Amino acid sequence: MHRTLEDLRTYRPEPGVPWALLDATIIDGTGGPAFGPAHVVILDGRISRVLARHDALAGLADGDYSARYPDEVAPEHRFSLEGMHLLPGFIDAHAHIGAPDQVESTDYVFKLWLGHGITRVREVGSLGIGFGRMAEAARRSAAGELAAPIIHPYLTFGREDVAPPPRTGDEARAWVRAAREHGALGVKFFGAAPELMRAALAECRALDMGSACHHSQQTSPRANALQTARWGLGSIEHSYGQAEAMYADRVLPAVPAEFNYSDEAMRFREAGSLWVQGARPSDSQWGDFLDELVGLGTTLVPTFAVYNAARDAERARNREWVREYVSPRLARFFTPCAHRHGSFFADWTTEDEVLWKEQYRIWMRFVRDFALRGGRVCAGSDPGFIHSHYGFSFVDELELLREAGFQPLEVIRAATLHAAELLGIDGETGSIEAGKSADLVLVGENPLRNLKTLSGVGHYSMDEGGAVVRRGGVEIAVVAGRVVDARRALREAREFVAACAEA
Repeated sequence: MHRTLEDLRTYRPEPGVPWALLDATIIDGTGGPAFGPAHVVILDGRISRVLARHDALAGLADGDYSARYPDEVAPEHRFSLEGMHLLPGFIDAHAHIGAPDQVESTDYVFKLWLGHGITRVREVGSLGIGFGRMAEAARRSAAGELAAPIIHPYLTFGREDVAPPPRTGDEARAWVRAAREHGALGVKFFGAAPELMRAALAECRALDMGSACHHSQQTSPRANALQTARWGLGSIEHSYGQAEAMYADRVLPAVPAEFNYSDEAMRFREAGSLWVQGARPSDSQWGDFLDELVGLGTTLVPTFAVYNAARDAERARNREWVREYVSPRLARFFTPCAHRHGSFFADWTTEDEVLWKEQYRIWMRFVRDFALRGGRVCAGSDPGFIHSHYGFSFVDELELLREAGFQPLEVIRAATLHAAELLGIDGETGSIEAGKSADLVLVGENPLRNLKTLSGVGHYSMDEGGAVVRRGGVEIAVVAGRVVDARRALREAREFVAACAEA
């Protein structure tokens, strides 16, 4: 007799003992259609076999499939998952653990991520905490010593954690080498003097390190996204630096005479006009830029989710998960304040929201056109800022990619295999294939039908008797073969928020 989902919640795999997930429908992350029922056999943290009804190589005929369970797996290590969907573990390609002024505990963040099936994160920048602490968390997560997604740490260029801020090209190269020696797998830029950034990117390539850039409004006039892509930048983050590379009737974006970048509300109000001022799909520079960007192999990580509040601030403040899942410290951080990054929604007007809606229309078209030309797009949520929340906003990002025109299978690929390719670990994870790490997500609903069912609060629905119910949510996350009860992780996150509120 096979064991059940409830048994799987508390299962602890043993070294050298194979175990199996049986009769699930698999969405493998490659972009191929779902298939099943299928069995996945796991041994010592890796997928050893995938057996599918349609797989002729397995020698399984339709008539005897159900009787052909993996012989190497004892019945007490087999789990029946009929009617459920199995996906590769999600990778948040633009994540932040959170600084002490944002969250009370990193464990709280980890629970929210695991509760949404996020098994790896690209932590871009180590913002607000020392890199020594970040590198140690990355080491422990990879070793299975920490109940967390596996962390791939990037360090912000010029941070003093590893070396003095560079002033010359040679010093920039030395800084990158020091970052690598301290455990950084990549470098996060906000832009820099061209000599420094060009040298640093060359060193990243020489060391096979990743690179990402948030082209800030201050630095993009010296090096926009096209220029940095030509220098070898790995990924372009957010919406900045791209429209500016396609201006035809101006060199710089127009801003009011009184514009002050240090004013958060003014900064984001004007950021909403960057794409509106730029090219349109019918303009030659639109296609020329896209073609060159794709040819250079640069990846886009748009992080639609983090700016989505600018389209409807009231909705963002009142999402149904806010009360139970946003901790008091994070709620305070989101409250409008002149000196907190992204907390700018005081006197946010209808005109501001209309401008951002138009910005999204153009920006989403650009990202979709990039993908249609063969460019790689990854899902990243940039949590901890502008009402973007850990885990929940990753699901928002998937929905926003769908809004941008990506088909559901493309959306899942952006969150799995494409993100693994960006990190250079697609031989290790990102799809459900034999030999890869057992990074998996188990869900009760079909996310290709409704991405909302991936949310930790599920989807508002109705049962056959007409009663209103919640459907969906992640059931299990598997991180390098370690089983995590996703529902328990979310319950513990709720309990943590409640305890903080009472303190």
